[in-house]
Amino acid sequence: MPSISQKGRNMPQSPIRKLVPFAEQAEAEGKSVYYLNIGQPDIKTPQVALKAVKENDIEILSYSRSEGSDAYRKKIAAYYDSHNIDVSHTDIIVTTGASEAIAFVFNSIMDPGNEVVICEPFYANYTAFANGTGIEIKPIISRIEDDFALPPIEEFEKLITSKTKAILICNPGNPTGYLYSKDEIEQLAQLVKKHDLFLISDEVYREFAYDGLSHYSILELEGLDEHTIMIDSVSKRYSMCGARIGCLVTRNQSVRHTALKFAQARLSPPTYAQIASEAALNTPQSYFEDVKKEYVERRNTLISELNTIEGVRVATPKGAFYCIVELPVKNSDHFAQWLLESFSFENETVMVAPAAGFYSTPNVGLNQIRIAYVLKKERLIKAVNILKEALKVYKD
Repeated sequence: MPSISQKGRNMPQSPIRKLVPFAEQAEAEGKSVYYLNIGQPDIKTPQVALKAVKENDIEILSYSRSEGSDAYRKKIAAYYDSHNIDVSHTDIIVTTGASEAIAFVFNSIMDPGNEVVICEPFYANYTAFANGTGIEIKPIISRIEDDFALPPIEEFEKLITSKTKAILICNPGNPTGYLYSKDEIEQLAQLVKKHDLFLISDEVYREFAYDGLSHYSILELEGLDEHTIMIDSVSKRYSMCGARIGCLVTRNQSVRHTALKFAQARLSPPTYAQIASEAALNTPQSYFEDVKKEYVERRNTLISELNTIEGVRVATPKGAFYCIVELPVKNSDHFAQWLLESFSFENETVMVAPAAGFYSTPNVGLNQIRIAYVLKKERLIKAVNILKEALKVYKD
């Protein structure tokens, strides 16, 4: 029998999606499931984006340019300019989601055996992209006790070898919700310049910064044009996850030209989704103000409710819409599956994402889960109450 590749065998399952069959079975048994596992916002997509597709009179749905349409990229550049990021539309390559952008970047700047340093816990699919590229992630642990702040820069330096090509951050963070300060970004900037590395920043949650804090982009740094690569997406900003439109942005011409070759190999990003994404850039600022207000209220409600559960510890996120929760259990994978297979309270249960899948260091995060607070406040209160009742009877 022909065998599959070692790369395929090493490809990890998604900690976010692997429990879906158990959730489907729970619903088939008549249980209601509160989905706290995946960052699918319940906020409505801006009507201006949907209208642009519905009312379009395209007669031939043709390829776009491999780097994305000029009209869309120019409009993105104008959007960045309003956020103190000075780039040209030629610095932008439109991708099929931020996921493709990350894959393009990894393939463009690293060879098999190279290393990228990433703070963990981190977005689980970074592991999949690294595996697909043949590179190695060198993790540096950030801690719940510090709300997952940037570890001391000296700890980063200890991991840098001749194989190291980049440092990757997610800002604000998935799964932690941590928002890096300008000072933390500048510390990383000095380090990558000192060691001649790339600094990659996944900034898809830029709009979601709370408590009067502001997001600081790596593309606002001066003197780092050859070192910085930004990843972005419309998925969360406009609640358009299904559009699958993202981009990579860099002033480094060599990186851009190399990434374009990978973009050409997959032909082009989807045309209708670009039309929707271009129109979404006309969304009024009031939309974001309302969305941020809603998420702050949800966050505060969630944290308050979780803090009523004995033995639970939770980091307070300053951005995005996730938080890491430490539970009084030994194995959150087992607990998450048990919630769906064997437990219900008033015929309801919850689906969470076990956090060990967001770490690459073995046996770390085993007692943690990630919660996405993408439900209305009333449903969040019910979901946490179900967790509270479940922990009363769960046995490891």
